[in-house]
Amino acid sequence: MAQMLAGEVQELRHVFAGRLITPADPDYDDARRVWNADIDRRPALVARCVDAADVSAAIGFARRQGLEVSVRGGAHSAAGVAVADGAVMVDLSLLRQVDVDPLRRRARVGGGAVIADLDAAAQAHGLATPAGMVSHTGLGGPTLGGGMGHLTRRHGLAIDNLVGAEVVLADGRVVHASAEEHPDLFWAIRGGGGNFGVVTAFEFRLHPVGPIVQFGFLFWGLDQGTTVLRVARDVIDDLPRDVNIMIVGLNAPPAPFVPARHHFQPGYALIVTGFGSAAEHAAVIDRIRERVPPLFDVVTPMPYVQVQQFTDEAAAWGSLIYDKGTQVAQLSDDVIDVITEHWPGKTSPSSVMFLYRLDAAYSEVGEDETAFGGGRSPRFSVFILAFAETPEVLAADRAWVRSFWSALQEHAVSSGSYVNDSSEFPDRWVRASYGSKYARLARIKAVYDPDNVFRHNANIRPSAG
Repeated sequence: MAQMLAGEVQELRHVFAGRLITPADPDYDDARRVWNADIDRRPALVARCVDAADVSAAIGFARRQGLEVSVRGGAHSAAGVAVADGAVMVDLSLLRQVDVDPLRRRARVGGGAVIADLDAAAQAHGLATPAGMVSHTGLGGPTLGGGMGHLTRRHGLAIDNLVGAEVVLADGRVVHASAEEHPDLFWAIRGGGGNFGVVTAFEFRLHPVGPIVQFGFLFWGLDQGTTVLRVARDVIDDLPRDVNIMIVGLNAPPAPFVPARHHFQPGYALIVTGFGSAAEHAAVIDRIRERVPPLFDVVTPMPYVQVQQFTDEAAAWGSLIYDKGTQVAQLSDDVIDVITEHWPGKTSPSSVMFLYRLDAAYSEVGEDETAFGGGRSPRFSVFILAFAETPEVLAADRAWVRSFWSALQEHAVSSGSYVNDSSEFPDRWVRASYGSKYARLARIKAVYDPDNVFRHNANIRPSAG
C-alpha cells in the first residue's frame, strides 16, 4: 500500500501546510502511538495538520484513495479511536492555541489542545470552564461526548459551556456551528461525539475560579469501605454547590504526603474540592472526619491548575488500559455492597474506580437541550478503569472491570449512558446510550456525513428515516 500511495502523498504535499508522516519516516512509530499502550495500530498516513484547510485536504485525500479516517486530538481514548490500521490519521496535535478574552469571558481553543492548555491560559485571568480531571487529556474528545470534572456541579458539563465550534465536514467544507449557525449540528456535537465532523476550534464560556481553591484528600482502608461510602452519601446529599466530592477507589500513592506505612495500600479516598469560602470547605471536611476518621489526609489551599493535575501521574501514558462505566441514581446500600464486594478483586495496584456526583448545575440543563447521552437527573457516574503493566494482568483486570460493571447494572439508571466511559462501542450499546435521541442524531448524521466517514468512534449510523 505504501508504494501505491507514494505518488498520491507527494501530490498532497503540494497543498498541505503541515507534515505528512508515512511508515517510512523515523518518527512514524511515535506519531501513531496513543495513550493506551494496548493499542498497536498502523495507519497508512499521519496527517499532522496546522489548520482547518489541512484537515479538509487530509479528509479529501483519504476519501479519494478509499481510505478510512481517524481523528487524533489528545489520543487519550481507552478505545484508541485516534488510530486505525490502514487509515489516514487526521492529527490535530499542533492545533493547541488558546486565546482568552477575559472581558467577554470566552476562550477559543484549538482542536488539539489538552486540558492543561486551557487551564493555564484561562487561569492567567482567574477563569476556568468544566473539563476533565487529567490535564494531559485532549479537550476535544471529552467535550464532544460531554466533559465532566471538578466544576460540573458548579457550572455543568463542558458541552453546557460550549458556545461555538469550527467544524470540518466530511465533504471538506469548513463551517461554524452555534445556536445561530447550523444549530442542528451544534446540538449534535454537544454530546454526539466525533460523528459529525472534525472540530478544529472550540469556543467556551468561562467562569471565575480560583486561582487558589480549597483541596482535600482523605483516605481509608478497605475494611472501612461500607462506612466511608455511607458517610460520603450522607454528606453529598446536602453538599454546598461550591464544594465537589469525588469518591475514588485506589491504592495509596507513594507520595510525600502519604505515611510510608500506607504506601500502595488499597482503599477508598474522597477528593473534596472547594470553590467558595475556606470555612465552607472546612465544615464539609470536619463533618467527614468526625464520623469516620481517615488513616491520613491532606487538606490545603491549592492552585486550581495543580488540582487539575492531581491524578496526572496515575493516568500517565504507557499503561495497558481497559475501562467501562455506568450511572447509578443513588449510592444506595445495595450499590455500596456491590462496590465493596468487587473493588478489592482487582489484580493491578494501578487500577482505579471513580464516582462523580452529578447534580446542581448539571441537572439544571434540560434533557433535550444537548445530545448528551446521560440523563440529567441527579446521579453518580461510575468509572472503572484497569491500568496494567503486562498483558496477563490486563486480562485479569479486564475481567474484573466487566464483572464489576455487570454487577452494577441491576442498579443502573435507564436514561442513557456516558459515551466517554467505555473501551468498546457495540452498536446496541451506542443506541441504548442515546435512547430517544439516537434517531435525531442519525438524521443529522445523514445531512453532514451521509457516507459515515467519521465512524471510528461510538458510531452513530446515518439514517434519513
